[in-house]
Amino acid sequence: MHTIIFDIGNVLIGWNPLLLYNKVFDTPEEAEWFVKNITHLDWNEEQDRGRPVAKATELLVAEHPKWEREIRMYYDRWTEHFSGAIPGTVEILKTLHAGGNYRLLALTNWSAELFPWARENFDFLQLFEDIMVSGEVKMKKPEAEIFHHLAKVYDLGDFSGCLFIDDSLRNCAMARSLGLDTIRFENPEQLLQELKERGVKVELS
Repeated sequence: MHTIIFDIGNVLIGWNPLLLYNKVFDTPEEAEWFVKNITHLDWNEEQDRGRPVAKATELLVAEHPKWEREIRMYYDRWTEHFSGAIPGTVEILKTLHAGGNYRLLALTNWSAELFPWARENFDFLQLFEDIMVSGEVKMKKPEAEIFHHLAKVYDLGDFSGCLFIDDSLRNCAMARSLGLDTIRFENPEQLLQELKERGVKVELS
C-alpha cells in the first residue's frame, strides 16, 4: 500500500445539521423531520457539486416558503453543524504523517465557498499532500467521475495500492467497484484495527 485517501466529514470532523436544528425546534423529532425532508441530502449535495449557497437557499425558500426562517438558518449558522475534530482519527492521521510511509490525500464532498473555513480552523488538514474538494472540481462522491479525476490528478493509475476511508456506504461501494481497497469508517478504534489488519504502519503512543 502506498496511498491512503481520507474523507473529511464525519471521519476527521464531526458534521450533522441536527446540531443546529435541535436548538431551533422544540423536539428532536421536528428537527429530524426538517433536516430529512426540507434541507435534505440531495439539496445539500448540489452545493457540494458547486452550486452557490445563496442560489440554493433562494431555490429552497421558493419551494418551501413556510420554512423560510429555518431554511435561511442553514447557511447563516452553518458552522453550528460541526462538533469539531474527531480526536482519535486525527491522531491516526498525525501518526501516518509522522511515519512518512504513505501518500496522504483527502477527497471531500464540501462546498467550495465554505471549505476555506475548515482549512482555517483545523490545522491538521495541512498534513495532507493535497485535498480534492468536490465543489472546486464540480463533481461529487459517489459519482465515478470524481474518483477517475482523483486518479488522473494524483497519478494513482488503477488504484492498486490505494486505500479509501469514508463513513458513507455508497461512497465506499463506488470506490470498491473502481478498484480501491476501502474501509467504511465507524469510529477511530475500528479504523485503527482495520488499518493494522491491512499491515498499515500506524502505532499510536
